[in-house]
Amino acid sequence: MIQAISLDKYYRLLNIGPTVLVSSKHEEKENVMAAAWAGIVDFYPTPKVSVILDKSSYTRELIEKSGYFALQIPVARQAEMVLALGEISGKTHPDKLRTCKTELFYREHDNIPLVKGCAGWILCERLPQTDNEQQHDLFIGKVIACYADDEIFDGHWKFETADKGWRTLHYVAGGHFYTIGDPLIVEKN
Repeated sequence: MIQAISLDKYYRLLNIGPTVLVSSKHEEKENVMAAAWAGIVDFYPTPKVSVILDKSSYTRELIEKSGYFALQIPVARQAEMVLALGEISGKTHPDKLRTCKTELFYREHDNIPLVKGCAGWILCERLPQTDNEQQHDLFIGKVIACYADDEIFDGHWKFETADKGWRTLHYVAGGHFYTIGDPLIVEKN
């Protein structure tokens, strides 16, 4: 079941360095792309994230027009879809989401498309930074809401007790992913 996560804990979804899916919508056009470079920018007073979006990406175009996007945390059972979303352009393939077998949903009161089956979702409002966006393809978003599936996240990740299909993806190159591994707990002295 999807549960709301307190904004002051949003960073726990990203601090494991997962590959993310970036989604956006402008008017009736929706798109989702895979991205390996997303991170935490700030915690307090305003939680913020960053993501690198190439100038040629259709999702970037939608974000620039709408001002909103979401970062999703996909899992192992979605690896084929994630790879396809990273390889197919929504600009040249208008049926990309159907081709990639990507199901979307919306949270009440939000007009940001979200990908079903992910472990977590971070909804963001774009904070325009023209120099960073143009020179470095770096987009910054203010976190406006976040959610996680309680099957795998209850304020902390539960990888050691959940089915391995819930493990997050970490992209290397050429279709090669790692999934997050087993826990290693170090006792404090």
